[in-house]
Amino acid sequence: MSLVTAGLRGLRGTLSPVLGAVRAMSLEPPPEPPEPSLGSLGSLGSLRVTRPREHILHVELNRPHRRNAMDSAFWREMVSCFGAIAQDPSCRAVVISGAGPVFTAGIDLASLGPELLALPGEDAARRAWSLRRKIRDFQESFSALEKCPKPIIAAIHGACVGAGVDLISACDIRFCSQDAWFQVKEVDIGLAADVGTLQRLPKIVGSQSLVNELAFTARKMMAPEAQSCGLVRDHSVPEGLRYVATWNMAMLQTDDVLKSAQAAMDRKGPEDVPFAKL
Repeated sequence: MSLVTAGLRGLRGTLSPVLGAVRAMSLEPPPEPPEPSLGSLGSLGSLRVTRPREHILHVELNRPHRRNAMDSAFWREMVSCFGAIAQDPSCRAVVISGAGPVFTAGIDLASLGPELLALPGEDAARRAWSLRRKIRDFQESFSALEKCPKPIIAAIHGACVGAGVDLISACDIRFCSQDAWFQVKEVDIGLAADVGTLQRLPKIVGSQSLVNELAFTARKMMAPEAQSCGLVRDHSVPEGLRYVATWNMAMLQTDDVLKSAQAAMDRKGPEDVPFAKL
């Protein structure tokens, strides 16, 4: 046996366990990441989650000392919070509101400014790529609401400024108090609203012209106007009819409908019906 042959056999013996492990890893599917749960979230810094009654969760923007301005922690916590809510079988609806005198003053520039200025990258192109990734992360913070299968109701009072409009645009239902007002504020600091307002608001109010005006002027929209344009009111009757027809073409096929109908004929209440776990 030559020295070369002996060396190759020795190397093969050394690598055999490693190669076997690599082959096993390639055949086994990667482990599924654990599903988030409300219990696993721990302490949230910018949000407060409570359960005011059975099946209802209340998510509160919880920085009243800063007018609920959205700091660095807020954007991360929104994704983890609503990811957990999406997996919570006991939750059937979510209300999101703001603590203190206003709903939100929008982005906390004092918190996010230094973070955005200290982007990694040796030149403009690499810094631009880092900034794009950061913006996409911010967008996901509100897309998480849109993706959540639970109905999300925004309860707005006082000021709803800048990113606050982005937030409520991603909710399913919006209610506001008489003192509420709305402002697409980004133009005042030379920015384009980039986390959802310009994409979602035209579909809500049905007028690109109105959205353009709000974005270009940064004027305040008071509660009565918000109601009249449909921001905090439902869509037209034909739109609503089309939507519910599409929704019920699937939902009416559940066995729960038959159970409910039978219970009504038997003069039984909902508490006597063995519904499927929602």
